[in-house]
Amino acid sequence: MLNWSEIDTVLLDMDGTLLDLHYDNHFWMEVVPREYAKKHNLALDKAKAIIEYKYASVMGQLSWYCLDYWQRELELPILELKREIQHLISLRDDTIPFLRFLRANHKQVILLTNAHPDSLSLKIELTEFDQYFDKLISTHDYGYSKEQQALWQAVQGALGFDCKRTLFVDDSLSVLRSAKQYGIAHLLAIANPDSKKPHNKISEFLAITDYHQVMPTSVIQR
Repeated sequence: MLNWSEIDTVLLDMDGTLLDLHYDNHFWMEVVPREYAKKHNLALDKAKAIIEYKYASVMGQLSWYCLDYWQRELELPILELKREIQHLISLRDDTIPFLRFLRANHKQVILLTNAHPDSLSLKIELTEFDQYFDKLISTHDYGYSKEQQALWQAVQGALGFDCKRTLFVDDSLSVLRSAKQYGIAHLLAIANPDSKKPHNKISEFLAITDYHQVMPTSVIQR
């Protein structure tokens, strides 16, 4: 259980943490290889192998999350393709109750996502979850990903939050490790980022499958 009396600021990831990761997994693992195969007249298996190699070469870097980078690299209309399956974009069922809980308990709520600004805009357009936040941050604005310590230094410098009184929530273990290394005191992992896949087994961090698990009634009604 989190000790909410020790938390003033809550930094939240977006994809897999607030939104169902199924949309992104389907897009990058199915739609992109399919369209790449069509463009280059390749068998789908061959296209997937090429795409997976390209993904692995920049994983964790800001380029990995950059729509402009992939549009150039793959010569595909990435944002247009993302819009074609935008009906798959959806909030987790427990997201709005959790965001309302944070607002009701006067926490500073900040979105901190590696998502490209165009992807962020599309998802806000369709879900309107931005109304619950004090600030929305795409790491592209700083030129570093959350996997890099320079990002944490820059964001803390801009916002002035106290690491000891900050909670960071993400579904990526590598990102959570980066936050831990920087000194963020309260860390929470999401073990079920994709509704179509089995839950992840996480022992390294406090992990949940539903935000109600960290929303005590006594705090909600305070």
